[in-house]
Amino acid sequence: MYLSHLLINAGDNPDRPNWKIARRWLRSPYRVHQRLCMAFPSAERAASDPSFLKPFAPGDFGQVHVRRGSGGGFLFRVDALPGGSAAILVLSATEPCWDYAFHNAAHLLAAPPQVRQFSLDLNEGQRLRFRLRVNPVKSRPPAPGPDGRRGRGKRKGVMGEAAQRDWLAERLRKAGAELTDCQIVFESMRGIRKRPEDRAAIQLLSILAEGHLVVKDAVKLRSAVMQGIGPAKAFGFGLLSLAKAE
Repeated sequence: MYLSHLLINAGDNPDRPNWKIARRWLRSPYRVHQRLCMAFPSAERAASDPSFLKPFAPGDFGQVHVRRGSGGGFLFRVDALPGGSAAILVLSATEPCWDYAFHNAAHLLAAPPQVRQFSLDLNEGQRLRFRLRVNPVKSRPPAPGPDGRRGRGKRKGVMGEAAQRDWLAERLRKAGAELTDCQIVFESMRGIRKRPEDRAAIQLLSILAEGHLVVKDAVKLRSAVMQGIGPAKAFGFGLLSLAKAE
């Protein structure tokens, strides 16, 4: 696995005049995800377009619509920093090429990206700190049709801190961990548009949870870290950060 840290030029530093552009970019998770995908070009794309002059084409970037896991895919989370700046954490199965992704958008970065390869060593009974932004939802089953069959249920956001804590505890239990304590911060109902001119927006409930968990099944939890927790992973949700408990 590879963990990347991207410091974004979003602070109000007068020496970096493009910070307003970076802030507008961060407000569009769709655009952020698209740019991050560009760090995983196919060999053919990288060879035929080394300076990234051609338009973005999803088929040229193998990580766009791939199932997340040990063989491919990535997760990301945008973390706010003091002074109005921000950092993007990216967890990927393969090594990213950030020079390629930001070749024509270097103004978005405040510093060269940092990338490190690591293995996630977990043990049953281990107590860890965690940080996780999730989109807590439950599916409401639809009424059966004339043939008695039910279609796909509609997703509804889980409201209220107690209900959100229960939702998170159940998700972590399925992921091989026991939630022991956490603080939940309701962030917003995010309206996400693919293009600025789009009138319709996807509404996503966003909460940030931080606390402690205990490893119950190391194999399951390791897999969950790579695959992410909950829905809307392409919009910056689901990246579970783990660290040793103090």
